[in-house]
Amino acid sequence: MEYTQLGRTGLKVSRLVLGTMNFGPHTTEADSHTIMDAALAAGVNLFDTANVYGWGENKGRTEEILGSWFAQGGGRRDKVVLATKVYGNMSADEKPWPNEDKLSALNIRRAVDASLKRLGTDYIDLYQFHHIDRATPWDEIWQAVDVLVQQGKILYAGSSNFAGWHIAQANETAARRGTYGLVSEQCLYNLAERRAEMEVIPAAQAYGLGVIPWSPLQSGLLGGALRKEREGGAVRSAANRSAEALGNPRQREQIQAYEDLVEKYGHQPGDVALAWLLTRPGVTGPIVGPRTGEQLESALRAVELKLSDEFLASLDEIFPGPGPSPEAFAW
Repeated sequence: MEYTQLGRTGLKVSRLVLGTMNFGPHTTEADSHTIMDAALAAGVNLFDTANVYGWGENKGRTEEILGSWFAQGGGRRDKVVLATKVYGNMSADEKPWPNEDKLSALNIRRAVDASLKRLGTDYIDLYQFHHIDRATPWDEIWQAVDVLVQQGKILYAGSSNFAGWHIAQANETAARRGTYGLVSEQCLYNLAERRAEMEVIPAAQAYGLGVIPWSPLQSGLLGGALRKEREGGAVRSAANRSAEALGNPRQREQIQAYEDLVEKYGHQPGDVALAWLLTRPGVTGPIVGPRTGEQLESALRAVELKLSDEFLASLDEIFPGPGPSPEAFAW
């Protein structure tokens, strides 16, 4: 496994990130533990989760599965850089009571304590804001974070699904307060969805944030979707991005060209999609969310895959991306 610094921090993290969103809803607790053991054995040390994972009436279940895994001992907790998120409503009530979501100081305080209890740990390495909260001022958010850092409950703060100007606003406010600010941004970024290159990634680089792409295979679209379709497989959900893209003639043509190129070079589509992200400026490591051990093994191959300049140029021809702003939409 290769390692890199997380943004401008001194924290070393693996170039692949273990995503846990499937743990609980799609993967049993026992199988989840097996996958985490295999990831740790392979050198993956950054594990990503969120308080809402488990979804619906099972919100929080994924954090509990991580907690039961940590409880097995063997240095599991000490070896893991643990990242979780706050924002979503965690109420079990049909009509949630006010202040049970988003990024008020009150909810941040309650949410971090609840996550710590479910995770069975006394600190979180990377506490991420799952979405921008347009109603809460950054002075309030950073005041709450400063208290948590002083209490030893969190070490770093990160963002997810932020626009470039949100990153700038957050870290300019932090600088004014003498606070460290955001150290990472978790965004939707892959070969087929490159809009983050316009402003999000440049902002992250300018402010020293590590970029952690989610959905690196675009919901399976870049994992050999057309080949699987020909072999009688089905896209996971008729409502997801992959199904929508395959119904679009232009995007279907792109994916066919991609799969043909990958086959020509003797690679696997999913491996290439992950390996491409590892070549991108500012990227710390993509999140892989395996439902099975076999999917984890497949993802681990990407770290060893080196893509030639010629191959990378061919990928840019198929998926050109918008380029940076303002040139993406102006001169």
